[in-house]
Amino acid sequence: MRGMRINVVSDVHGNAEDLAIAGDGADALLCLGDLVLFLDYADHSRGIFPDLFGVENADLIVELRTARRFDEARDLGRRLWAELGVDRESAIESAVRRQYADIFAAFPTPTYATYGNVDIPALWPEFARPGTIVLDGERVEIGGRVFGFVGGGLRSPMRTPYEISDEDYAAKVEALGEVDVLCSHIPPDVPELTYDTVARRFERGSRALLAAIRRTRPRYALFGHVHQPLARRMRIGATECVNVGHFASTGRPWSLTW
Repeated sequence: MRGMRINVVSDVHGNAEDLAIAGDGADALLCLGDLVLFLDYADHSRGIFPDLFGVENADLIVELRTARRFDEARDLGRRLWAELGVDRESAIESAVRRQYADIFAAFPTPTYATYGNVDIPALWPEFARPGTIVLDGERVEIGGRVFGFVGGGLRSPMRTPYEISDEDYAAKVEALGEVDVLCSHIPPDVPELTYDTVARRFERGSRALLAAIRRTRPRYALFGHVHQPLARRMRIGATECVNVGHFASTGRPWSLTW
């Protein structure tokens, strides 16, 4: 009997070209969010921010954010928007729509997707085709295994578009119940999984995810969000926790087979 293969990606950040072949050879593709590219920290010429404000300003805002000088970064952003003289929300939404059109067109059928912290959930119904199933705080059975999905991120100094309270996030985790594979954008709150070795800071992980892993013991917990983690893979009890990789830079999915 032929087994199942599921390919998993996260942190696509505009990489539609590689996404178009990410499902090759698999029975389904899972996408754990962050489709939008606001600013590429490895190449400051790429993304919505440099398109609007230029590479020099992108260099500066990366420098401020990396130094955790978030108030100064926000002040810079406010000044640049004022000088540009256009409506901020409209300009960003137009740019995100252009990226979403390319990304959603690249998704194979079937794709099971949830939101990342830089995504704008309200726009997804406009672009998701029938072969793309969007899940957030919901379960689905694939090949006899139950997959649960929790989208978005927790509130942080970065103030990205889809950040929610710890309480609301925990409610979505609780709604899943017991699953075989727990899929989220952010990792459980474990230092080895939340520390980014290049940015040299801890990203926010979820205590609710960690508690659910310890309580319900899924076979796998899959996530992304942290682009260069201290540990890409570790066990928590019976659960194999896997950062599936920064797809924007690698162009390669992580595969789960059974």
